[in-house]
Amino acid sequence: MPELELIGAAPSNYVWTCRIALAEKGVPYRLNELRPHCPEVDAIHPFGKIPAMRHGEVELCESRAICSYIDNVFEGRKLAPSDPARAAQVEQWVSIVNTHIDPVWVRQYLRAHFFPNTPDGSPERETIEAALPKMEQQFASMDRAVAKTGHLVGDTFTLADMNFMPILFYMGLKPESSALLQRSPNLKAYVDRHMARKSVQETVPSWIPGQKASERAA
Repeated sequence: MPELELIGAAPSNYVWTCRIALAEKGVPYRLNELRPHCPEVDAIHPFGKIPAMRHGEVELCESRAICSYIDNVFEGRKLAPSDPARAAQVEQWVSIVNTHIDPVWVRQYLRAHFFPNTPDGSPERETIEAALPKMEQQFASMDRAVAKTGHLVGDTFTLADMNFMPILFYMGLKPESSALLQRSPNLKAYVDRHMARKSVQETVPSWIPGQKASERAA
């Protein structure tokens, strides 16, 4: 079988989700660390987004499609339950995180910290402050979602959790979101539990935006 090539910068939360999925399935792969809108990415994604994937003659883009392919093509434990109701719940939570959480927590709040449009490179305080009230409501909702079992669906680590964990990791790195996390006991326990998982630990990005070279993991 040909080697699977995952294309995209490691710090991307969606690239990280795919890497967790690959690790969970035990699939060997090559990470080609390219940024959005480069020619190699544009050749696969119509809008130049990461991640993208090549596996022999198969080319795919969008993390959900890539993870579905990984789950169905390779042996190993299923990333989504076979039970139709549970499988639908996984899709539900992936969609909620992608359409409600990511746009605020990542594209607004983290972007204002990591990629600020300020003359001196300091965080965009206005953007950050504007995002926080909605984030506070969303943290409360997600805290309730994981309260019962410590998972988003059932009592196993599914693609829904793989999709959410990278975002939560980044929430612990910035002061305002870290404070929200500390005030969300179920989410805090959820992060602590799943960050210890082998597939998550071994795929933590070796660098993050704004990090000094001396601070990067080996």
